[in-house]
Amino acid sequence: MKKILLALVLMFSLSSFGQTINEIPIKDLDVQYLQIVGTSKMLSSKLTIAIDIGQRTKLFSSNTDTTLLKDENGEGLIFNSMIDALNFMSANGYDFVTANILTVGGQNVYHYLMRKKI
Repeated sequence: MKKILLALVLMFSLSSFGQTINEIPIKDLDVQYLQIVGTSKMLSSKLTIAIDIGQRTKLFSSNTDTTLLKDENGEGLIFNSMIDALNFMSANGYDFVTANILTVGGQNVYHYLMRKKI
């Protein structure tokens, strides 16, 4: 019984560190506000979500290299919709504040401001 309990605790602790930004778990980010930036994928209804926490980016890297939400394998997370991303961020300790939608090159880019729950 103790072995099963230990295995469950280890699996839970590993899964809680699955989603990261800059290799920092979302729940451990030391920021009060962040912005979700959702961009639709070509020929798909899915979205790629990047997170803006005000971090500096390297000169010759794309912004998505460091701001994509990544899973435990280092792959970018793909969401079905912005509501899917909002539910994900709410489950990770953030509340919705406001939203803006911009059209860039005929493609909608969604900007959602989130605030860490107190």
